[in-house]
Amino acid sequence: MPRRPRLHPGTRLFLVYAAVSLVPVTLLGLALIHGYQERGQAHAREQGLAEAQVIEQMAVAPALRGADLSVGLTPHQRSYLQSSTDLALFNGSVTSLQVLDFEGQVAFSDDGGSTSQVAVDDPGFQTALAGGTDLRISGRSVRVLQPVFPETSGQAVGVLEVYLPYSDILAKVQEETRTAVPRMLAGLLALYTVLAMISFLTTRALTRYAVEHERQALHDSLTGLPNRELFRRVASRALTRSARLGHRPGGALVVVDLDHFKEVNDTLGHHAGDELLQVVAQRLSDSLRSDDTVARLGGDEFGIILPSRDRADTVALLCEVRRALSEPVPVSGRILSVEASFGVCFFPDDADTVEGLLQHADAAMYQGKHGPQGVVVYEPGGSTPQVDALVLQGELRRALDHEQFVLLYQPKIDLATGRVTGVEALVRWQHPERGLLAPAEFLPVVERSELIVSLTRWVLGRALADLVAWTAVGHDWTVSVNVSAKNLASLSFAEEVIDLLDRSGVSPSRLCLEVTESAIAFDLETTAEVIAALSASGIAMALDDFGVGYTAISQLRALAMDEIKIDRLFITGLAELEQDRAIVGSVIDLAHSLGCTVTAEGVESAEVATWLGQAGCDHAQGYLWLRPVPWPVLAAYDQSGSALRTGQTHEHRPREVPA
Repeated sequence: MPRRPRLHPGTRLFLVYAAVSLVPVTLLGLALIHGYQERGQAHAREQGLAEAQVIEQMAVAPALRGADLSVGLTPHQRSYLQSSTDLALFNGSVTSLQVLDFEGQVAFSDDGGSTSQVAVDDPGFQTALAGGTDLRISGRSVRVLQPVFPETSGQAVGVLEVYLPYSDILAKVQEETRTAVPRMLAGLLALYTVLAMISFLTTRALTRYAVEHERQALHDSLTGLPNRELFRRVASRALTRSARLGHRPGGALVVVDLDHFKEVNDTLGHHAGDELLQVVAQRLSDSLRSDDTVARLGGDEFGIILPSRDRADTVALLCEVRRALSEPVPVSGRILSVEASFGVCFFPDDADTVEGLLQHADAAMYQGKHGPQGVVVYEPGGSTPQVDALVLQGELRRALDHEQFVLLYQPKIDLATGRVTGVEALVRWQHPERGLLAPAEFLPVVERSELIVSLTRWVLGRALADLVAWTAVGHDWTVSVNVSAKNLASLSFAEEVIDLLDRSGVSPSRLCLEVTESAIAFDLETTAEVIAALSASGIAMALDDFGVGYTAISQLRALAMDEIKIDRLFITGLAELEQDRAIVGSVIDLAHSLGCTVTAEGVESAEVATWLGQAGCDHAQGYLWLRPVPWPVLAAYDQSGSALRTGQTHEHRPREVPA
């Protein structure tokens, strides 16, 4: 049986409103009609009383002058009374007329009768005896009972009983009613129409308001995308549908987080951040299918639901989306490059609840944000953040206050001479309970907070103090310190570094600041200004991890760089992969053509070191020579010369993540 179409909620509300409005209008109409009837009766009463009063005063009272009704009327009185009332009876203004004594006996009747229609105990008769007037409408007649006052005595001598015709009065009232009721009904219809229109407009406005209110409650006001609540509902429906149909995989839930977004707000203002979020929202929406869902979960975090996609297609699509996001964006007169980290969780295999999907996708995104891959698929049993970020931030603040950080140094080897020409400062956290922590265990949290500014300041101060110390014992190494995007987002950073150099007495030429491609990607113009100011003061600048980000050749040309460091990703496979050798060789040539020196990171074999030297690479770092150690240990090795210059190592150790 076909289902009847459901009425729109606004239509249902209007019909209810219209039906409810009809009730008072109908009641008003009935009240008006009843009012006309009441008016007719009131008119009849007024006319009856007036005519009875006239008859009593003009005809009856003069005829009964000096009469005593208890003994009867004289022939003269009866004749006078008959002649006085004949005119009223003849004209039809009176139907019948009787004069009664106080005992209710008929003293005079227009038709000569002797029986009264009124009993002595009739309330109307009693009212007349008491000096009042009683009027009643019965059928088509109006009966009036009132006392008779002769002109001479001034005292009542009897009761006048008059019957007046009601038909004329009724006909007049009915005629007025017939004329007035259509007008009244037309007015009521107009009133009802107005009320119906008001109800229609009101319900439509209420419906629009309800729809808009629901839309605002479930959508982000800045981007127009669904918000976290609607995203949860869509994800819950997708999970239910997947479980019902048995699809495996049923789809994917993706968490997207923009990299370095806070720096945009800090340097360009929140209006620029809002503008960037709107562009990102539009690009995400344009890159997906119509049945995919994109939502803003809050801040710079977005969520995506991709129903009915397998793993390979999902990852390929998200890589394309990530590339689309990385296209330059003009914001507030500057060109920004957006980077984002994607965490992917498939349902129902990885989780069967929305909370579980969000938790796993967020964990995968967290790994992508601080790893080489921008799109990371959740793997059960994979690494997840071990300490809550807020708790860790509190511990990090205490670590800064209590000097729990230490600096280790890894040598930078001149491939032509084998000498140590510089060192890279690498921060570690001497946690009071968990021991010595590598950067990967705390730097991601630091970089997403204001702590990175304080930590960078501490690292610079400690590195310069150590440089003064090793210079005093005869080592002329330069020191390289990593700085973050947040540091480069502030034009005052160059002044702070120069001030630290002045206070330490270190020549600017002995300090090198390393920045990653991701650190310069979001705001090339501001970054270029800060780098130019640092370079102008004599500080060397190095582009770290080159090859794994999105730096374009035009961007590289705009930056005042002195050194390019090739990421270990391209170094580890040099012995076996011809493609990596071609890439590294091209980078070396490109860097030299731009006037930059080249440093290879992650060198772990003499064969790779030899190839790099032959390819023209200037410097190298890696476990082939030494892992990060305190500078006095490095000084001892450098003085002995053998271990660092011959490339001997004690054992293979897992590679460290530089800070």
